[in-house]
Amino acid sequence: MVSALLLFVVLAVLQLAVALYIRNTLISAASEGARFGARMDASPDDGAFRAEGLIAASLNASFAQDVSAGVARTMEGVQVVVVTVTAPLPLIGPIGPAGGLTVSGRAFSETQVSGPAGAGSR
Repeated sequence: MVSALLLFVVLAVLQLAVALYIRNTLISAASEGARFGARMDASPDDGAFRAEGLIAASLNASFAQDVSAGVARTMEGVQVVVVTVTAPLPLIGPIGPAGGLTVSGRAFSETQVSGPAGAGSR
């Protein structure tokens, strides 16, 4: 009885480790995609494509099915590239319900539109 309980606890810890590994890998790929899409010579769509490639190379192509990118503005008017990845939540190994895990990466865009005259200068 004790060995069955111990086996269950060990498997639960291993599954948690797999889920955290997948989550961290997706966050890393989304952040790298946002940094790539925020470059002066790139677009947010380039960042989404980069994130898809990194996810497919690191995990499985099924985790890269829903990757989107866009430009958002902060309260101060700064343009930020946002790459969002929606992937299956791994419940049994890497298998789980679709759309259960959503992560995003952000990076300041190198192509900022200038604000009002004198803004940010001293």
